[in-house]
Amino acid sequence: MLTGILLANGTLPATILTSLFSDNIVKEGIAASFAVKLFKAWMVEKDANAVTSSLRKANLDKKLLELFPASKQNVEHFSKYFNDAGLKELSDFLRTQKSLGTRKELQKDLQERLSQECPIKEMVLYVKEEMKRNELQEQAVIGLLWSSIMHSVEWNKKEELVTEQALKHLKHYAPLLAVFSTQGQSELILLQKIQEYCYDNIHFMKSFHKIVVLFYKADVLSEEAILKWYKEAHVAKGKSVFLEQMKKFVEWLQNAEEESESEGDD
Repeated sequence: MLTGILLANGTLPATILTSLFSDNIVKEGIAASFAVKLFKAWMVEKDANAVTSSLRKANLDKKLLELFPASKQNVEHFSKYFNDAGLKELSDFLRTQKSLGTRKELQKDLQERLSQECPIKEMVLYVKEEMKRNELQEQAVIGLLWSSIMHSVEWNKKEELVTEQALKHLKHYAPLLAVFSTQGQSELILLQKIQEYCYDNIHFMKSFHKIVVLFYKADVLSEEAILKWYKEAHVAKGKSVFLEQMKKFVEWLQNAEEESESEGDD
């Protein structure tokens, strides 16, 4: 299709696609049918990443569902339609965009509820409902919770005081985090998020190991997850500082594990 080729070589701007969203052609199914032909031609000339990048720049990435009538504007219908047409890349792109949008909205809601000091039980129920409604996995939620909890406080600028403030705040919300860190991968993601946060916020550099120990005692983080993080799953940010901070605690964990195994053999 000529329009797709002209979009690919830059002769036409992606904003021209706004004409596809007029009610009359959407209602008749013409918009979706035309879009399939256009995207196919476009992707012959350019790869999917170039196409989706153009859609983002034209602010059309959030309007793709509007190619269909209101009753069919959902991810499932869009995915089936474009998958059947051989355009799985667009289907995957929309799902990713939808997931990102959902996470942003969830984080915004979480921060609002935290600012209102909602009871932990209510927070747990709310997050579980959102996970079910939006098909979110625990691994996606734990990072959002950590970020929301840490952004809900005005932190002290003095390093010697911020650790005490952080531990008090995190001890309160540990039961909330514990509900959504029941899998090894979730625990590792949380550890990595803590590491990144403590590195990016210099006043927290000396707080890392104390936060981890707190979460270990509160059953948010398991011995297995901490040892795996220490050995192989840490990120690059400040790793030498944080590994050194954790060295004694990790040695204690390993000794406790060896003693437990020895008692088991006896």
